[in-house]
Amino acid sequence: MPKIYDRYNFHKYSFCIFLEVAFEKIEGLKPNFTSKSGSAYYFTEKGVFRLSNHWGRAANCKWHLKSNGIKNANRTHLGYANWSDFYTDSETEKCYFIEVDYDLKKVFYQHKSNVACDNNPAFRTASETEKVVKQIRILFESTTWASHFDMEVNTLRTKIIEQLIYTTTPLQQIKAALAKD
Repeated sequence: MPKIYDRYNFHKYSFCIFLEVAFEKIEGLKPNFTSKSGSAYYFTEKGVFRLSNHWGRAANCKWHLKSNGIKNANRTHLGYANWSDFYTDSETEKCYFIEVDYDLKKVFYQHKSNVACDNNPAFRTASETEKVVKQIRILFESTTWASHFDMEVNTLRTKIIEQLIYTTTPLQQIKAALAKD
């Protein structure tokens, strides 16, 4: 049975993707809680608003912000999540999978309970997932790694990333196999 989250336990070993919302949503409200790091929390019956300048790892949680492109000078963003959007985080269970937006050259990871995943991606532990996410970011940010291949860099990048998403084959092994082709 999945754990049910609320204002009293959402901050304990949870994974959540908050949706960025306009600051007007909390206009006139006082925070119900402010953390030591300065993040402010506004509780509702259905969920929580989080006003923060840091996302990703938050204490013992993994909270990500799905941005809607709101720009501000101090990098503070307001996110909202329903209580039902929180899932149990585990360092040892293989509960994460990777998604990529090739157009934006962005890589994300999801909890297996959060969304229906297609094409049977590989599930990994949190640390394994973070390692592969970093590798994919490097593949997007640089092209020096592609100098030893006889293939157009975007095609090569896509082939490597797809194997990283759908298999547990290590990056070096993927590259070695592609170098032989």
